Amino acid sequence: MQEPILSLKNVVYSFKTYGGTVKAVRDVSFDVRPGEILGIVGESGCGKSVTAQCIMRLNPEPPGFFEGGEILYKGQDVLKMNKKELREFRSKEIGFVFQDPMTSLNPTMRVGAQIEEVFRGHKDISRQEVKEKALEIMKLVGINNAEKRYRQYPHELSGGMKQRIMIAIALVSQPSVIICDEPTTSLDVTIEAQILELLLELREKLGTSIIMITHDLGVIAKICDRVVVMYGGKLMERGTVDEIYYETAHPYTKGLMESIARLDTAKDERLHPIEGTPPDLFAPPVGCPFAARCEHCMQICNELPPEEIHFSAEHSTVCWLQHEMAPETSFRRPHMDAGKEEI
Repeated sequence: MQEPILSLKNVVYSFKTYGGTVKAVRDVSFDVRPGEILGIVGESGCGKSVTAQCIMRLNPEPPGFFEGGEILYKGQDVLKMNKKELREFRSKEIGFVFQDPMTSLNPTMRVGAQIEEVFRGHKDISRQEVKEKALEIMKLVGINNAEKRYRQYPHELSGGMKQRIMIAIALVSQPSVIICDEPTTSLDVTIEAQILELLLELREKLGTSIIMITHDLGVIAKICDRVVVMYGGKLMERGTVDEIYYETAHPYTKGLMESIARLDTAKDERLHPIEGTPPDLFAPPVGCPFAARCEHCMQICNELPPEEIHFSAEHSTVCWLQHEMAPETSFRRPHMDAGKEEI
């Protein structure tokens, strides 16, 4: 198993508002390894985008603030970086592709100039070299007629082309990690497929690690190596794509699976949405955050937070249904203890 290039350890991030403190990210831990694509999946409001922005400290501070944890990039804690170190980290080590390319690009600037902004302040590179690098990266992300596109404004480009420009901006400094925050949400399925294919190609060519934030399980299945499932600001389950899809161990993950149509879904078959609403993060539940919406909820689920249970080196969940004294369900999986199977 490779050493992680990026590690989040027990990260707790909150926002102060007039209505109180919102506990947006609660004790989140996961690793990103060199060259892998890690998916973070969950409903809207589950904390996945806030978690992603915590990595680069893009959330406004204040009103946001870290209550605890570490974010280690190549062994250095991002939370302890000064302004100069943070600027270097953001400009050279990690890239971010935002959710909506329609609003993420500056409508008053030509796209070439927006790509070149990454080089602002670099005195060791000439104006001509900057342009050549911008054109090179535009070609890398599949933009045809790069010279023409370089001089155009965002409104002259299609949605898919704008998203390619956003990916080009993220790749300019050849970062080790790229965070993609729902990069295909506003695109049609044909363009979505092209963007996902592009990300796979870039991982293959450049060896870049990618964090894919999405609520679309189809996207997860297509490109991700490992997955973490978030709900109520917490991690519910993690594992390889196959383990999450075929060895599902948490009712929330199962609910996500059952709420989408499959190729073999009958025409008159109804989907099964997850009933209820997400928890109030002004006053998060004491026990499992999913307890109020879980059909298998027991008394202990409301009273105590479940401990993390491991099924393999990659697969784990936090759910009382995995306890040996819980009633038998289809979620029960053999536990792993100190590297050996107990059951």
